[in-house]
Amino acid sequence: MESGYCVECGAAQLDGLSCSEQFEYLLAWEHSVPNLYALHFWTVSNYMLQHPSHFTKEGYDLTKSLFCDAYDYNWETSYILKKNREVTTNKTFKIVNPTPFFERARVLREWTMTVSDVYTEGENNAIENVKKWRDSIRTEL
Repeated sequence: MESGYCVECGAAQLDGLSCSEQFEYLLAWEHSVPNLYALHFWTVSNYMLQHPSHFTKEGYDLTKSLFCDAYDYNWETSYILKKNREVTTNKTFKIVNPTPFFERARVLREWTMTVSDVYTEGENNAIENVKKWRDSIRTEL
């Protein structure tokens, strides 16, 4: 965060929380809202695709491809998880960026919707907003 905004996704700091801390709230909400937990793949993918410094180039491309295929072909969660296991098993590259967190290069990309938009609307609206976030990301990829 710099000057109250994420240096990668542009999300605003809210309630003193960085975008990663807001993301953690969404994950916590999943424990009390089963239908939100059903969207866990989308919540995590949405956040991670907007923070490419967490990945190697190959890891980002793999995640983006899985996200786009799952969205475009309207895959059920069980099938998404199956495909994820298939593409990540016996891979010849690292998915997660091995560079220490504070040494990673970060490039700002403007997004129509970020984790802050979901967090701001609260737990009661999270299901609808995670889906909107997913839709906006797919449009922008």
